[in-house]
Amino acid sequence: MSRIIISLLFTAFTTFFGVAQNELIHAYPSKLGLDSIFISQKVDSIMQLGIKEQAFPGAQLLVAKNDTVIFHEAYGFHTYDSLQPVALNDLYDLASVTKVLGPLPALMKLVDEDKIKLDVPFSTYWKPWRNRKDKKDLTLREILSHQAGLIPYIVFLQKVIKNGELKNRFVRSTFNKRFEKRVNDQLYINRRFERKMNRIINRSKVSDEKKYVYSGLSFLIFPTLIEQLTQTDYQTYLHDTFYEPLGCHTLGYLPSLKHWVNSIVPTENDTLFRKTVVKGWVHDENASLMGGVSGNAGLFGTADDLAKMMLFYENYGAANGEQLISEETVKEFTKVQYPENENRRGLGFDKPLFNNAELPLEDAYPSPLASEASFGHSGFTGTFVWADPEKKLVFIFLSNRVYPTRDHRNLYDLNIRTALMDVFYKAQAIPHQN
Repeated sequence: MSRIIISLLFTAFTTFFGVAQNELIHAYPSKLGLDSIFISQKVDSIMQLGIKEQAFPGAQLLVAKNDTVIFHEAYGFHTYDSLQPVALNDLYDLASVTKVLGPLPALMKLVDEDKIKLDVPFSTYWKPWRNRKDKKDLTLREILSHQAGLIPYIVFLQKVIKNGELKNRFVRSTFNKRFEKRVNDQLYINRRFERKMNRIINRSKVSDEKKYVYSGLSFLIFPTLIEQLTQTDYQTYLHDTFYEPLGCHTLGYLPSLKHWVNSIVPTENDTLFRKTVVKGWVHDENASLMGGVSGNAGLFGTADDLAKMMLFYENYGAANGEQLISEETVKEFTKVQYPENENRRGLGFDKPLFNNAELPLEDAYPSPLASEASFGHSGFTGTFVWADPEKKLVFIFLSNRVYPTRDHRNLYDLNIRTALMDVFYKAQAIPHQN
């Protein structure tokens, strides 16, 4: 708990001198009426089980109640060699959590500014779809709620590998004007390959049956769309409009090209494409083939960064006395869109399972005690963010469950994240102990 004391002193000091409006406030769980001993014992037990069963080599958990961080602890190591312990300021590859922290706030802002509408054809803004019979009438609402009939995923890696070797016209080990986008420290991707990806997306099939099918395809093109609508570089727009005002100092793309002092947790030992341990470069192959900057994956961040973003959402677009996105828009994006089609999704955000409160813990997603107003997203690498504006709870879980390979699925099989979240809801109902 010494970290909490240090954080409290730092917050008090910097707030007094007027330089830390965006720093998180920390307090003991008991100060907010939660049972500290119950939380510590239950969380430690779940985390140790996860490490023992190789659900992940290490992880960290941050939980905020009433806009105050009541728990932030690290467990285990970066890898199974147990050499480098997980630290509270480590950077993680966020995988699909990128979707709700990258393109989504930008799209919400554009809806606010009436620069894009949810219920007109998306092809109004994305010209390549205007002449595609099966795509020209799809709306942004349908697309963001995974109701549009788009196919789930396209393996673009198949286009750059032949007989186990990288095609020289697409990927090279030397930098030049055509090969300027980075795959990692040793590989560069042809800058025209993104156009090829877009053409393949444009020609991809669309199902006639409109039902919930999770698809990340549109998120590959959102950054370019956002640049067109804002007339600003995508990364610059996110930094200036959201990350900087919210104090997310290490939330961003391509951390290996930045001068952050934070350690970066490795994700996977890639034996197929990059043929090395992926660390500091995006794990997702499609995002990698776009040079690491995409709407479906590519963001790296710390637990603090993610907490600030999710607290911003939990407070319906308000932060530091400023309304960055209107409350109306945030509420629209975070509500279920097509319940009549058994689609639980919001706009970009995931939502609890229908009848979640009635399910046993092992079948629920997330905790059965989470409110219907809650929302969040998970990431393939083992990341998870959730906000509950009704019960004022923010939950951040970070791990590299795909290390050393993505075959490690015990994070799901053991239901680690749901069990951890459930601890904090139950701790609110127990008489607290100091």
